[in-house]
Parts: sequence; C-alpha cells; structure tokens
Amino acid sequence: MTGITNIRELMSRNIRQSGILIALVALVALFTILNPSFLSPGNLTNIVLQYSYILILAIGMVIVIIGGHIDLSVGSVVALAGAVAAVLVVKNGMPWWVGVLAAIGVGLAVGVWQGFWVAYIGIPAFIVTLAGMLLFRGMTYQVLDNVSLSPFGGTYYQIANGFQNGLLGGYGYDALTLIVFGLAVAGYAFTQVRARQGALRYKQAVEAFPLFILKIVVVGAVVMWFGYQLATNRGLPNVLVILAILIIVYTVITQRSVFGRHVYAIGGNLPAAQLSGVKVKKVNFMIFVNMGLLSGIAGVVYSSRMNSAQPAAGNMFELDAIAACFIGGAAVTGGVGRVTGAMIGALIMAVMTNGMQLMGVPTSTQQIVKGLVLLLAVAFDVYNKRRAGAR
Repeated sequence: MTGITNIRELMSRNIRQSGILIALVALVALFTILNPSFLSPGNLTNIVLQYSYILILAIGMVIVIIGGHIDLSVGSVVALAGAVAAVLVVKNGMPWWVGVLAAIGVGLAVGVWQGFWVAYIGIPAFIVTLAGMLLFRGMTYQVLDNVSLSPFGGTYYQIANGFQNGLLGGYGYDALTLIVFGLAVAGYAFTQVRARQGALRYKQAVEAFPLFILKIVVVGAVVMWFGYQLATNRGLPNVLVILAILIIVYTVITQRSVFGRHVYAIGGNLPAAQLSGVKVKKVNFMIFVNMGLLSGIAGVVYSSRMNSAQPAAGNMFELDAIAACFIGGAAVTGGVGRVTGAMIGALIMAVMTNGMQLMGVPTSTQQIVKGLVLLLAVAFDVYNKRRAGAR
C-alpha cells in the first residue's frame, strides 16, 4: 500500500511540476503556428530583453509567497529606484555605477521599511505593501518632478541592452554563448542526477530511469537550441547573465540554506515553525529586505532597458510577478513554490504577451487572457489540494 501511495504522490508532483512546462511548450507551438516569426532569433532575444525585470521580480516574489505573504509595492519600488538612478546619472552627471548602487540602496531601504512593519509591528503584508505602492509611487513623482529623465547612455544603458558577442569568435555564431549554455545544461544534468541519487538513498519514489534520461536530453536539447538562436543573432545578452546568476544563487538559497528552510516552514505551518525555534520575525524581516533588493535590481534593469526613468514606470509589474509565481506552482496559502517554477511561470506570461502582440491582439484582450490564465492556475492548485485531502 505504501508503494502505491508513493507512486500516486510522485505522479501528482510530476503533473504539478511538468504541467507548466507542457503549457509553456504548447504556447510556444501555438504562437509559432499562428506566426512563424515567433521563434526567430530576433524575437527570442527580444523576449529575454523585454521581460527580464519581471523574471527578477518573480524570484523575490516567490520567496514572499512561500513565506505566506504578498507584496503589492514592487512596481512602485522599481519606478522609485530608476528615478533615483536617473537623477544621479542623467541630471547630475555622476558615474553609472553610482546610479546602480543608489537604486539598489533604495530597494534595500524600502525592504527594511516594509519588513519592519510586517515582522516587528505585525501589520499584514497586504496592508503594508498596499500603502507602500501608494507611498513609493508618490515619492517617484516627487523625485522626478513629474517629468521623465533620459537618456542614460553609456555603460548604464548597456546593462539591459548590451551583449557579449565575439569574445571567442565563431563562424556565423558566437562561440561564448554556446559554451555558456553548454555549461548550463551540464550543471542541470549534474543537479538532476544528484537529486535522484538522494531520493533513492532515502527510498523515495522516482521516475523510471529511461524517463529520467529522456527528460534531461529533451531539456538539454531545448536549452541548446535556444542558445544557438541567441548565438546566431546578437550573442549573449548581459541581462541574461544577470538573470542566470540570480536564479542559481536563489535556487541554492531556497533549497539548501537554513534561511530557505525556515521560509518554507513559516509558510507551511507558522505555529509549528514557532515551536521549532524558528526566529519568525527575523526571517519575515529578511524576506522583505530581499524583495526590496531584487526590486532595486529590477529598477536598474528596467530603467536601463527603457533608457529613461518615468513617473509611471513599473505600473502593474507586481501583478505580473505575482501571476508568474502562482502559474509556476506556488500555493496561495504559502509553503509551496520554487524559483524555477516562478521562472517558467514568468516565461509563460512573457510568451503569451509577446505572441499576442505579434498577432496584433488588443491590450484589453491581452489583460482578459492573463486574468483567466491566473484564475485557472490557482483553481488547479486548489483542486490538487482538495484531491490530496480526500485521499
């Protein structure tokens, strides 16, 4: 009976984890059929450039959601961080790195502010960040004096618009890009093998070995194909390097660190975490400091991409980041979610938006589709929990 239960749990987990991958592949196939230029190297590069800041925000947001909270202020923080950077770099002529450090500093300060109210005063994160959404948007208007500042130019502009190309040469392609993607595939295969060995060591259910190998081969082939498309276009985007570093760092933090385990514990069962000696206030405080940090980084990337700071920048970014997390498998009640899942969820949002834009779908219809997809993703999560409870 135990073996049957383990198989059921494995199947349920695989459906949850693989379902979003299947959805992503299906979306890509659909938009490719409707518009063959969707998979062109130029458009794939544009998807990476245009939605990088949402991916960065989703990394922090999934940690917030796993901890049982929500953050509605990240779009306003992105705008404020970019505004401060623009005042220093564009208006006052300071070096680009001063703007970057200032923007990240703004994000950290916001994180400390909101973390204090949530963790130590005990105000729900929904209220604190709703207030923050209004507060930091108003501060953005004041910092910019209600006008846009541009252009950044120079190195700051290259942060989100530059490429690493031609460093190792190549015949019609950038060899460095292919090497980087090859190392990524090797790293993925290594971590999957280690995870499987760990599961077998503890006598946990795992998929059949042929299926395991097939999964690695398919993922590796798709990743290398994507890398080749970038390599034959403009090379490796700088922002993709930033994203890769953040994904690796935060995957390790959430899955391997004490802080990560405590976040899952708090979101999964707060009373049990308190009884187990978890320093709940400190962890909750750090969750929001981290979200502020990543919002500052996203502010740098977005302002660099736009080559300007605008009072209305970052509008609705928080909803895109939250949607990416829930579509990627995070649970509404907390305690469940992964950085990789949030990344896939963000890519689904990016693919939907880009594909509909190429088809000329009106913005109003795009919003309707996004809303329905988010609702269905949460409904799927609720359905899975009820089915698990019934067993």
